[in-house]
Amino acid sequence: MLDTPPNRPKLPPEIARRRTFAIISHPDAGKTTLTEKFLLFGGAIQMAGQVRAKGEARRTRSDFMQMEKDRGISVSASAMSFDYKTFRFNLVDTPGHSDFSEDTYRTLTAVDAAVMVIDGAKGVESQTRKLFEVCRLRDLPILTFCNKMDRESRDTFDIIDEIQENLAIDVTPASWPIGTGQEFIGCYDILRDRLELMDRKDRNRVAETVEINGLDDPELARHVPAHLLSKLVEDIEMAKELLPTLDPQSVLEGHMTPIWFGSAINSFGVKELMDGISAYGPEPQVQSAEPRKIAPEETKVSGFVFKVQANMDPKHRDRVAFLRMASGHFERGMKLTHVRTKKPMAISNPVLFLAADRELAEEAWAGDIIGIPNHGQLRIGDTLTEGEALRVTGIPSFAPELLQSVRAGDPMKAKHLEKALMQFAEEGAAKVFKPTFGSGFIVGVVGALQFEVLGSRIEMEYGLPVRFDQSQFTSARWVKGDRQAVEKFADANKQHIALDHDGDVVYLTRLQWDIDRVERDYPEVELTATKEMSV
Repeated sequence: MLDTPPNRPKLPPEIARRRTFAIISHPDAGKTTLTEKFLLFGGAIQMAGQVRAKGEARRTRSDFMQMEKDRGISVSASAMSFDYKTFRFNLVDTPGHSDFSEDTYRTLTAVDAAVMVIDGAKGVESQTRKLFEVCRLRDLPILTFCNKMDRESRDTFDIIDEIQENLAIDVTPASWPIGTGQEFIGCYDILRDRLELMDRKDRNRVAETVEINGLDDPELARHVPAHLLSKLVEDIEMAKELLPTLDPQSVLEGHMTPIWFGSAINSFGVKELMDGISAYGPEPQVQSAEPRKIAPEETKVSGFVFKVQANMDPKHRDRVAFLRMASGHFERGMKLTHVRTKKPMAISNPVLFLAADRELAEEAWAGDIIGIPNHGQLRIGDTLTEGEALRVTGIPSFAPELLQSVRAGDPMKAKHLEKALMQFAEEGAAKVFKPTFGSGFIVGVVGALQFEVLGSRIEMEYGLPVRFDQSQFTSARWVKGDRQAVEKFADANKQHIALDHDGDVVYLTRLQWDIDRVERDYPEVELTATKEMSV
């Protein structure tokens, strides 16, 4: 990610002030609540609605699907842009649930950094570990927020040790908690030598700050009970001995993560984290592409689609392509070349997101994320440029782990079902395979909850009840090789062959033995579990 030469030109100020990042965590660590507070402190909303708050007025702003509102979970990544001080934050909230991890993986290709949220009582959980590995592969800088310190939580050194051991990354404390659970009163800001005190009464209020001069300042004793103060002094002295000091370059290279402690639901520690993102988060980075990389300071506009969301507005059958700007200064009405089809596209009504609310984007700079409403022309992995045939690389599509056949409750509506399935396939919500033998469709997903979401969305958005049935197949692999070899292989294995929504050949398997047999009998073709989503 940051393999750029040190003598790169300074970015134009408008691009340099962008911070584009994703929030990653295990489900229930408080990621969506943290997103809310970011919007609150950025002045984008007046009152944060908790995930489980009652009444329409206080639904969380980043969960716009009906199912997300009903269940209090995020199942689709959403993008939000807002200003904080002199910076422009482009924040992508990702689903924490492992059944939606593919959406999250793709989102991580479109950001320059990640904020990892950890639950103070549970520490590093399985999904956090998986997502961290993806960040690792891309050398993404990571900033850590340890949440829920106002509940009973583990010892601070234990949490830091666990991150260092499990994730093999240096951890440096940016703040230090004072007390835990009922006794938690705030944090000591190590970077700025300040005391931050939490207000439990008003959850939307920013913490009170007390300026102090070092840990021996008598001012500390006026705000912190004696038993907590002696532990704080002892802990910080120990931390200074045992833990590395903050090295901004090491953070940018992805080798070190600063950690802040707080309670998102009480709006505590969030402002310090936002200041940390501003100070230590990376500016827009160079993007991998073929035949050359794209630098953000280039004057020509380019960008790539990392997500497609259908029916964000149920009243309009719209599809919004989320475009990450890779370079240049985009202005509304510009004509860009759609590299895959080589056709020009006039981008006349691009939108900026505040969760489900949108406003027309008059302009956008490298690092920004804009939405382009379209009717299916844009797919995940597409690149838009001012004419040059560049193709952004590294956006993955994974082989599904669960396969089921699907049919419409009303057999007369088979055509409607095909249209709905193709739309969700383009959105990346599921893989849709059309077997060459027999009729119907097979839907593949990464996690079982996706079938439920897909069924409820097809019914709500298309008025089409569907049934999922067990399929005889258990997994799918894309078939690669020269055209003649693939055709010969497909002819000989008709019962196992299907086409995906791009028309690519897929081999459906029942057992691992099927895959081993192909590798043995057909050395000229290759079966792969991932496919790059660009053409």
